[in-house]
Amino acid sequence: MPSGRTHDRITLWTLPILTGGVLLATRSPLQALLFSGTYLFGGMMLSPDLDIRSRPYKRWGIMRWMWLPYQRAMHHRSMLSHGPILGTVFRLAYLGAWLLLFWVIGVIAIAQITDPKNWQTLSMEQIDQGLLQLKALMFEHPSETLMLFLGLEFGGMSHALSDWGGSSWKRFQRKRLKKTNKRRRKK
Repeated sequence: MPSGRTHDRITLWTLPILTGGVLLATRSPLQALLFSGTYLFGGMMLSPDLDIRSRPYKRWGIMRWMWLPYQRAMHHRSMLSHGPILGTVFRLAYLGAWLLLFWVIGVIAIAQITDPKNWQTLSMEQIDQGLLQLKALMFEHPSETLMLFLGLEFGGMSHALSDWGGSSWKRFQRKRLKKTNKRRRKK
């Protein structure tokens, strides 16, 4: 399994290649920019290694505490953390739940300050309106939404594939060493 530094290097080295590929495929600088930004975020911050105390976990700084329940719930390298699509969706949903909670608390706090008598009605309307706007934005721009998700997925998969490749290489080396040792003993 590669080190955290190696994972970071893989993410950074593959960024221009993948971004160039997206630009050639879509002919859209905006989509390439969305892909590259979420690819970096997916590889550096929303990494599959958030299930352990890793470099990506430490990058969350004072907010890293929110990943502790995730770490307790996940087995390292499980399909829910390192799996293709499912791992990204699960990490994104987990982060989204926290962001939604922070946003709701913020809306309620602002509503209480601006209109103390009607804060409950006001805050629920703002929350509903915000969620509807997010949904509308995603459906109005499906190709951009897809690029955002693909960037996150490729960022996570660059990590998972290097883990799987590194582990496979180590297993291969061990088998090869065993065979070599057996031949030496026979001589």
